[in-house]
Amino acid sequence: MKVSFISTNAISQTLRYQMMRMQAQLVQHQKELATGRLADPGVSLGARAGTGFSMAREIDRLTVQIDANSVAQNRLAATQNSLTQLGDVSQELLSTLTAALSGVNDTSIVRSAANRALESMTSVLNSNLNGEYLFAGINTDVRPLNSYTDAGSPAKDHFDTLFEGYFHFDQDDPAASAITNTQVEEFLDAVIAPSFMGADWYVTWSNASDQKISSRISANEVAETSITANGPGIRKFAMAATVLTEFLDLPLNEEARKALYQRTVGLAGEAVSAIASMQAEVGLVETRVKDASDRISSQIDLFQTFIYDLEGVDPYEASTRVNELLTQIETSYALTARIQQLSLLRYLP
Repeated sequence: MKVSFISTNAISQTLRYQMMRMQAQLVQHQKELATGRLADPGVSLGARAGTGFSMAREIDRLTVQIDANSVAQNRLAATQNSLTQLGDVSQELLSTLTAALSGVNDTSIVRSAANRALESMTSVLNSNLNGEYLFAGINTDVRPLNSYTDAGSPAKDHFDTLFEGYFHFDQDDPAASAITNTQVEEFLDAVIAPSFMGADWYVTWSNASDQKISSRISANEVAETSITANGPGIRKFAMAATVLTEFLDLPLNEEARKALYQRTVGLAGEAVSAIASMQAEVGLVETRVKDASDRISSQIDLFQTFIYDLEGVDPYEASTRVNELLTQIETSYALTARIQQLSLLRYLP
């Protein structure tokens, strides 16, 4: 019979390897306890781990979509705020014109209101968010509207050209006092309206694109998430404010001035209505984007539930395993210390 001897060093090495194994398991179970998920799904689930990885990638994709929707929502909110300001300005001009038609003959008040309306409109339509112009359509890096009151304004120069071409004298000519109400109406209808509502608008006033920004707000849904400065309501508002600013600087007779007020009241009223419609349009898109984000959030919650069902761990079980491993490690430390104290020298006389 052969007797095998086991040295204290062999026992010590065995305990050391066992200690290393338990420490690795402890790290793994502590991670599971902290995260509530398997530390290594690939090892624990095998082929089923691919399902969890696929759902995790889908969550990442949906999260990116929510972030993109958030950018669109911020742009729409800023646009809505600007449209509210523009609506207030147009309503103020309409109220001033209504009062003028009711007998307020102080043309300086109306002209001042029209001039303020022009400046406010330009400021609002040239507003930007994070360096992108809100009313430029897809030309987000270009200022959408030229200022009428700036020196060398192409819009101002074009109006002066149209005026001289129709009346055959400059605006500062004394002959302006002889302008009739019929001439005012014909000039606005036959000359100014086609200019503002036609191709001249893009040459003298606007640098904006007619094409709005289209954003994908969900996997199968696209929405226009911007407004362009080329809308008919904005053009009519600009036309009303411009002709008031120019004609009320002339010595118009009462009949001509009354015809001017009547035409511009109609334009301002149409502008107010059109701007309100633009606000409603933006509001509907805001609702669509919000609803899409809510649906995507629900999908993310569902995927997260599936992943937890697949990769989740019982926190109580994980805690028990951690405690058991800590106890075993402490016991192993104690045994190692006892074994290391074994020595023949302690038993020799």
